[in-house]
Amino acid sequence: MSLHGRSIVLGISGGIAAYKAVELCRQLVDAGAHVAPIMTEDAHRFIGPVTVSALASEPVHTSLWDDASPIPHTRLGQNADVIVVAPATARVIAAYAMGLSHDLLSATLIATRAPVVLCPAMHTEMWEHPAVVDNIALLRSRGVIIVEPQSGRLAGGDIGTGRLADTSSIVSAVTTALNGSDKDLAGTSVLVTAGGTREPIDAVRVIANRSSGKQGYAIAEQAHKRGATVTIVSTVDRETLAGITVVPVETAQQMLDAVNCHAPTTDVIIMTAAVADFRPVQAVAGKIKKDGGIPEIILEPTVDILGFLGTHKPAGQTLVGFAAETSNLVDNARGKLIRKNLDLIVANDVSADRVGFGHDTNEVTILLASGDSLEVPLADKHTIATAVLDSVSRVRAAHRPQL
Repeated sequence: MSLHGRSIVLGISGGIAAYKAVELCRQLVDAGAHVAPIMTEDAHRFIGPVTVSALASEPVHTSLWDDASPIPHTRLGQNADVIVVAPATARVIAAYAMGLSHDLLSATLIATRAPVVLCPAMHTEMWEHPAVVDNIALLRSRGVIIVEPQSGRLAGGDIGTGRLADTSSIVSAVTTALNGSDKDLAGTSVLVTAGGTREPIDAVRVIANRSSGKQGYAIAEQAHKRGATVTIVSTVDRETLAGITVVPVETAQQMLDAVNCHAPTTDVIIMTAAVADFRPVQAVAGKIKKDGGIPEIILEPTVDILGFLGTHKPAGQTLVGFAAETSNLVDNARGKLIRKNLDLIVANDVSADRVGFGHDTNEVTILLASGDSLEVPLADKHTIATAVLDSVSRVRAAHRPQL
């Protein structure tokens, strides 16, 4: 899925990560795209327009008042196949969410019907501010593709979430926006489980795990954008796209009951949830007091939801499992794939840096029942979700009866 011949508007706003847009511009041009750059006034404080102009397909655009083109925002917006903003500051995100057209970049974003890819970059406190969180959720609900920032060293030496996503993740998102916009899952029902189950010990304590549900929600949102009817059975409360049905649960048994209500008539089931393997045999009704001494908690296995689904899988259904491992990644995942009658399994090493629980990024190996496999390098979880759904589509196409 090449970028050759595609028209890309590259918006660069005023954040310290603006220097990374230079390499992004180069890679997009090297891939054959025509890149028309827009720099905000504040972006000029971080990088020079001469540098960007030298690497892009045409000189940098900076002003709404261009003698050569009286309506530059309209021309750029209408001619673009996709618009990518990297970095996208809190100010640009807010302006776009509210529909403010105070400069060339914000006006172009409003004047386009092309897909838009926003790549936020800012300090952790800003990224987690309720106003920014709400603006991102609003833009997602409108179909804007968000390439979430990564964790790492920030300006000033702080460590946290807010670094601009790596260039490969941004290029992948742009490619998906251009080539994955067809509704290949239209008419398909998809059920996704997300989060970690919580098994009660007493009225206040639970046995749980570190799963945040981020990967499951990313898969659900990408499936929705590709035309599927999506249901999430989730133990976590997260904002998601309008049109996705969320079924809240807490325990493994509740998750099984909810999944089993939908499973017989669902085309694709993707089990990203981290289901507890054990639960207390008896949960205490009240709170266990520590002055009563160390309690004895007897555990029993929880229900194997994925195994149950594999045993009762109807013809034509595609069943996807996840394997969070810390050693022998491929061998353990392959064994689970076979034992549980899966069509594919997504394996990740949760002991690796920036992979798995709680992170905004992931790195996975996708194993198919056919024996094929695909390694997806470290990327944001929406990019991982796209790779998983691409594999699901290939599996379903291979099993589709030939006319």
